[in-house]
Amino acid sequence: MNIILIDPEEVSATNTVTLHDRRLGHIRKVLRSNTGDTVRIGLVNGMIGTGVIDELSRDRAILHIKADTPPPAKKPIDLILALPRPIMLKRILAQAASFGVARIFLINANRVEKSFFNATLLAPDNLTDCLRQGLEQGVDTILPELSVHPRFRPFVEDLLPPIAASCHIRLVAHPDTDLHLDQAAPQMAGKRSLLAIGPEGGWVDFEIERFREQGLIPFTLGPRILRMDTAVPALLAQIDLLGRLPAQP
Repeated sequence: MNIILIDPEEVSATNTVTLHDRRLGHIRKVLRSNTGDTVRIGLVNGMIGTGVIDELSRDRAILHIKADTPPPAKKPIDLILALPRPIMLKRILAQAASFGVARIFLINANRVEKSFFNATLLAPDNLTDCLRQGLEQGVDTILPELSVHPRFRPFVEDLLPPIAASCHIRLVAHPDTDLHLDQAAPQMAGKRSLLAIGPEGGWVDFEIERFREQGLIPFTLGPRILRMDTAVPALLAQIDLLGRLPAQP
């Protein structure tokens, strides 16, 4: 936890906040702070700042806060994910939020276990908690936009077109192609990217064709098949690097 996130409704009229939960435990046991110390705080979907500890005990911490610094800008990357099993989804959402992904779309696919859509993790509060943990790691306050789509065709035919249209680079990870990332998107500098990553069994041909129709280019990571929670941070890092390289003449 590199920043203590505070919901705006927790802040009193005198700019103080009282913490009783795991944030208190972090202040006491990890930061080992004392009364009068300053900690880094952020308002969810708002500014970053500092909190001075006015009172600290086993039961509560009272902070007087000031938040006037903008959070870091989001990365120009949107992420489409075939819904993974819940334990993996928790890690992936935290990783994506920590990295600064702007939008995340969790979708169905032929090789997604249908029972995954009944997982308690998909309750909005639980999804938000995973994202908040990523923000705490990445020192950010702005939650990514997150939506869940249990039906593939309505998503790809009705919702994906305007999403794809807003992105200059459109990519879908797929092992059955010889095209590598730098070949699929050789000119990424300063451009918004859309990345689709499928289940560990891969997308089926029907799904790849629907993505192609929306301008997504299939590319491969090479001969090794990666777990989704490995592929996501690896690809986000590669896309971020390629996007910051100077445009080739």
